[in-house]
Amino acid sequence: MDTTPWRQRVQAEDELLEQLRLQVSHAAKRRAAALAEGVAELGSVYAVAKELGRSWQAIDKAIKKHAPE
Repeated sequence: MDTTPWRQRVQAEDELLEQLRLQVSHAAKRRAAALAEGVAELGSVYAVAKELGRSWQAIDKAIKKHAPE
């Protein structure tokens, strides 16, 4: 049984969640950059979507949402 006080466990889990949120955010930005590179290479969002088996709307949204500012 865990003998760590619940407040410390909650704090530790909150810190872990924040780290994971940052990692997800960074991964989404890298993914958007890769998708944008695919658009540049293949010529269209539609072509990238077809290549990946996803909808063009999902690809377009990911690029726009996570594009570098």
